[in-house]
Amino acid sequence: MNLVDEIEKENLKKDVPAFDVGDTVKVFVKVVENGKERIQAYEGVVIAKKNSSIRESFTVRRISYGVGVERTFPLHSPRIAKVEVVRKGRVRRAKLYYLADRTGKSARVKEKRRVALQKVTTEQVDADTTESAN
Repeated sequence: MNLVDEIEKENLKKDVPAFDVGDTVKVFVKVVENGKERIQAYEGVVIAKKNSSIRESFTVRRISYGVGVERTFPLHSPRIAKVEVVRKGRVRRAKLYYLADRTGKSARVKEKRRVALQKVTTEQVDADTTESAN
């Protein structure tokens, strides 16, 4: 590893959740106004992710007062307090720039269905097979 990689590794955030393009996220941004710092939430759909390591950034699109607003955030920036995944989206593209031209229902992203897997022990399987045999 060279010196640049080591410095980048030190500055990476460790509490970044796994999210992908199409997911609805809530980004908590630190904003400084009049010498005071507060946290402002920005919720929207992730339409793009770029780069990797310390240079990784993502673009979030939301509708604010009827106008589409896109904002790009550096993922490992100290200005970002945290990122929460509100819901997972099911998309088949790496970039969702086409959402800017859509309005209404066609601008929505379907939610990814998560199937809850239940652990089944061998005793439960044996009990079920004996009950069905009787």
